[in-house]
Amino acid sequence: MTPEVLFCDNHLLIVCKPAGLPAQQDRTGDEDLLCLMKAYIKQRFDKPGDVYLGLVHRLDRPVSGVMAFARTSKAAGRLSEQFRESTPLKKYIAMVQGSAQGQGVYTDYLFKENEKVRIVGPKYPKALYAELSWQARGESGGLSLLDIDLKTGRPHQIRVQLASRGLPIVGDLRYSSRREFDGRNLALHCYRLGLEHPVLKTPMSWTAPPPDTWRGFFDAEIESLLKQDSI
Repeated sequence: MTPEVLFCDNHLLIVCKPAGLPAQQDRTGDEDLLCLMKAYIKQRFDKPGDVYLGLVHRLDRPVSGVMAFARTSKAAGRLSEQFRESTPLKKYIAMVQGSAQGQGVYTDYLFKENEKVRIVGPKYPKALYAELSWQARGESGGLSLLDIDLKTGRPHQIRVQLASRGLPIVGDLRYSSRREFDGRNLALHCYRLGLEHPVLKTPMSWTAPPPDTWRGFFDAEIESLLKQDSI
């Protein structure tokens, strides 16, 4: 799996993570995006010794899409602050089972236990507030395409919030899906990421189409979303 580099300067590295590739090393020992991009920086800039690259946010392994890395510790601190304050624009497309029409906002409190996340009450110990807004973009063959604006960034957030409303993401067998996608990954893709450059302080955004495995599903609707003006 070869990640596509969307942008690179002295402070930022923006890539499109392939589905199935861990954002960082996990217990499987499989190759991961962080190590791959460190090797990329080392080779591209002919850097001796260890390369610094800061992981400031994550995408789940079976999810694809745009991710940002920090190339300096100063950039890492400033980007991490942006993600803590939920200021970056994080736009996803999700293909779900069931019928979804119109638009809406989902707010919940989530708790992660034993690698699975569930919705709990607001007073539950260590529960985390989660919010997203969505708009239906198409419906066909028992599936719906949702355009999602992720306000917070909790583990498995989109997956759990949609499944709890009877709209499991295609391929997400962990959270109620009865339909596989490509055998191992999810029909969930971060197609646009927008943030403030950590040094220049200017707003920037990047867009990437979903993997080839999406072809044949809502092609026209997805193309329209990708062409929309970014921030």
